[in-house]
Amino acid sequence: MADRVRVARIGTAHGIRGEVRLWSFTADPLAVATYGPLETKDGARRFTIEAARPGKEFLVVRIAGISDRNAAEKLRNTDLFVPRDRLPTIEEADTFYHADLVGLAALSKDGVTLGKVIAIHNFGAGDIVEIERVAGGPALLLPFTETTVPTIDIEAGCIVVVPPIETNAREED
Repeated sequence: MADRVRVARIGTAHGIRGEVRLWSFTADPLAVATYGPLETKDGARRFTIEAARPGKEFLVVRIAGISDRNAAEKLRNTDLFVPRDRLPTIEEADTFYHADLVGLAALSKDGVTLGKVIAIHNFGAGDIVEIERVAGGPALLLPFTETTVPTIDIEAGCIVVVPPIETNAREED
């Protein structure tokens, strides 16, 4: 998996002619159609996007070989990947692919290892970094912001995290 990056997820069918809603995880959503064939996580299936257009919060795409709603519905929730070498090279400092963060050590601002990054999620309200704790227990889910993750050092293999302070905001009457 290290040489492949998830770039999109197929959603529900769109219409009756086999088009699907596609959530692109690329900076330019339409760029996903330019990376060549996309494949499933296990590499068993490949998909070619024949046409793509913007929808409300997604793309509407036609995939080669998918010509009716039933076939389109069978693809629902399929994650799509491309080999890393097909993605554009990043030239800007402080810019990276989320896939670059997975596996990095998560350190406190004092240098204490808290765990490692296991995923970056976006459930609609912004990116969330998921950290598997060294000490065990439930994973840390933190907002992926400059305040919470002030330092990302891919070359050193780590990020610095500053978890929000937990407070008891409940007042007694």
